[in-house]
This record gives sequence, C-alpha cells and structure tokens, in this order.
Amino acid sequence: MSSGLVDAPPSEPGTPPPRRRRRWLRWVIAVTVTVVLLVTGVAVGVYARLTGNIEHEDVTAEDLGATRPPKVAGTAMNVLIVGSDQRNGKNAKYGRVAGERTDTIMLAHLSSKRDNAMVISFPRDSVVQLPACRATKGLPGQQAHVGMINESFNSGGIACTWKTIEALTGIHIDHFVKVDFTGFKGIVNAIGGVEVCLPEAINDKKALLHLPAGKQTLNGEQALGYVRARYSLGDGSDIGRIQRQQMFIASMVKKVMSGETLTDPAKLLGTLDAATQAITTDRGLTTGVMRDLAGSLQGLDISKIRFITTPWHYSLTQPGRVEWVPDQSKRLFQIVAKDQSVDGVKGGQAKVGRSKIQIELRNGTWRGGLATEVAAFLEQRGYHIAKIGDSAKKPQAKTTILYGPNGETRVPTLRNDLQGSATRAVPGARTNRLILVIGNDWKGLKPLRTDDTEAMKGFDATHDTCAT
Repeated sequence: MSSGLVDAPPSEPGTPPPRRRRRWLRWVIAVTVTVVLLVTGVAVGVYARLTGNIEHEDVTAEDLGATRPPKVAGTAMNVLIVGSDQRNGKNAKYGRVAGERTDTIMLAHLSSKRDNAMVISFPRDSVVQLPACRATKGLPGQQAHVGMINESFNSGGIACTWKTIEALTGIHIDHFVKVDFTGFKGIVNAIGGVEVCLPEAINDKKALLHLPAGKQTLNGEQALGYVRARYSLGDGSDIGRIQRQQMFIASMVKKVMSGETLTDPAKLLGTLDAATQAITTDRGLTTGVMRDLAGSLQGLDISKIRFITTPWHYSLTQPGRVEWVPDQSKRLFQIVAKDQSVDGVKGGQAKVGRSKIQIELRNGTWRGGLATEVAAFLEQRGYHIAKIGDSAKKPQAKTTILYGPNGETRVPTLRNDLQGSATRAVPGARTNRLILVIGNDWKGLKPLRTDDTEAMKGFDATHDTCAT
C-alpha cells in the first residue's frame, strides 16, 4: 500500500526528506501475527498451550482517561497493533540497545457484519498533537505537545500509545497486540513460506539477500531479508519499503486464508504456536476471544481486506517528517469510527487504481535529483516506485510514458495525474510496469480533486504485482 491522499502539490515537487537509517521489520511482523491469530480457528485441546505462550499487559481506565471515543454500536472490533524492538534476551543478536521502542503503529478494523476489514498504517515519522499520559511502570509519562507519533510508546508504553491513537483518530480501540520481531522467520516457515513477485533480481549484501526475478516462495530467512532490504529495491525510501512490506503481508493473508494453512492441522498448529509466542496482548484478548472472532471471520471474502495508510504529505517545516492531510485523514477515521465500508466512498474513476501500478522513473534532464523528487510525490498519490535512474540520452525534451502491451490499461491513470506528457508503446516489453521519462518540459503533478478518494481504498489481500 502506499500513502493516502495529499493536498494539491506545487507545480514543481519540493526537496524530499534525507534517506533514513535502516529500520527493522516490526510492523510487518505485527500485522502478520495479528492476521494469523484473527483469521484462524483452533481446537480446544491446544488452548492451554497457546494461552501459555501469550504474555499479557494491563491497560486501565485511568491510563486511557475519561474522555475516550464512544464504542460504535454492534460488534465491530478495533485492534491496535505495535511492533516492539526490545533488544535483550533472544533479541540481542539484532543489536544491543537499552529500553524498548516502536516505530510501528497500526489499527486493524473488523466490521460488525464481518464482511470487510481494514489495516490502517500510521507513518512512524508523523508529526502530531500528542496527549498527556500519566507516568506508569517506570516510564516518565508524557506532557501534551506536538511531536513524533512514536514518542508515546517511549514515554508511557502501550497504554499511552493506545490513548494517543484514540485522541488523534476518534476511534474507540478494543484491544492491543504488541509483537516481538524475532518470531517472524518462524511464522513464515510455519505456513510453508510466502509467495512474492520480484520485478527484477535482488542482490543485496547488507540484507544477505540474493533472489532471481519473478514469482517465488520465500522461506523465513529470505523473507526477513526481503522486508528489511531498502537501498537495493525501488526508490530506496522508507515509504517505498512500507509499500513493499504491505504487499508482503497481503500475500501472507492470502496464504493463510486460502485453505492451504487452515485445512492442514500440523501447519495450523505450528503457525499459531509461533505467532502466540511472539505477542503480548491486553488481558481481554484471550485465545477464547480469538477463537470466537475467527469463527465469525470464516466467511470473509479475502478481497474485502484492505491495507490503507493514513493520508500524508512530507512536512515543509520539519524535513524528513510527515504530516497527515486533515480532510482525507478525518474522512478515513470517521469511516472506521462509524463502522462504514470504504467501498461506499465515491471518487477515483481511473481504470486501474494507483496502488496497482508500478513505475520506473528515468531522469531525462540535467536537474540532479529530479527523479527522486517526483518519486516522493507519486508515492503520496499511491503509486509504487519500482526503480529510479537516468535516461540513456540527455536531455529529453518531452516527458513521456513508455508502456508495453500488458501496461496499456495503466497509462490513463498516470497520465491523468501529470500536468503534461506524451505516451509511446514499446511492443517488445513483457511487463505491466510503466516507465516515466522526465523531460525538460516537466511541470509537476495536477492538483488532486477534493472528491478523489481512490487511494483511501488501498489495496486488497488479493493484490498481485506480477498480474497483467
């Protein structure tokens, strides 16, 4: 998934944020574990074993305050998901760092009718209004101030993060799941690997990852490298990596709900065993609650599971940070708070959604860094940036979209977002990827329409980047 909607950008993109240091895969594992637990059932005979695996942490009414959002009528459920990078014990091999942090914060929404679900990601570098949180469990607490969204976890733990998300979104949260990332490889191996589609071969020494292009099934070790890799894939940005990680989770959801896992008792037990060993929850989210919830989700159409990122744009006042787009974010949060279906949102008349389009950017000008700037703004619109580079010949006078037979239906979507461009077919191309050659006539992106909410729909768990 990519970012959500943004305010109208200037005719020329601004300077993108500096490249950030490599981050671990907390949010990937968090969604993985939560999805595995919520969509699978489990026999009564193994409850004790699984229950013993799960750690619990109390979150009290005093922690959350007296002015919480009201719970929507019905049986809708909202589960806060955070990823922990505590580096002691079995996590020490990933680097010894004191304390516990999170840069992964998401919300899983399950509708009252259990006919749709959403996983909303909150960018970790979001600058937001943080509420006051009381000191607890050796943590100092938090004064109300404007700061980074992940400060709440450092200041007041999961309870403060819970309170922060409720205050920012107006969504009543029912439970939380905190995930330890060392269980990731075991979960992937337990379900027999996860299929991904690679538009080109990967040779990343830092991630210890060497894979050919095309569809393939990754084992736990390979999956770990795939979701960690940054500079060898796409545009090298954290946003680009988030998009790739969301697609990985979508592929995992597809695998878990396909029946291949659910109908294999040994594989199912192994998956649940690995997942429950990796999590901490509130005391109310028991294996019994998970079982009942799983039963109600058995008929859920996999295409009705959406992955969405809170609509954002890069901050103009704090380089390297992001800010939420007020109108679009508020609209998304209201949909969740009122348990409405995102499918009912109007707008976005493009033939192919932006989230299904991969773009290779080639700078055909002598303006250094222009392709990287354009990539940032296209990612805000919801596109996936597969690669950034320079055109073979410079300068190119005209901005041009190159496409093969499999990519022709994607051209109108991209062209509709650009201030001006030509198009040219490449008959021999075998990919559905579009190539955008930026010419000297580049004028930027068109302003978004106020009713353009296509990116709010995100992509569903059937998403396949190799599909034509």
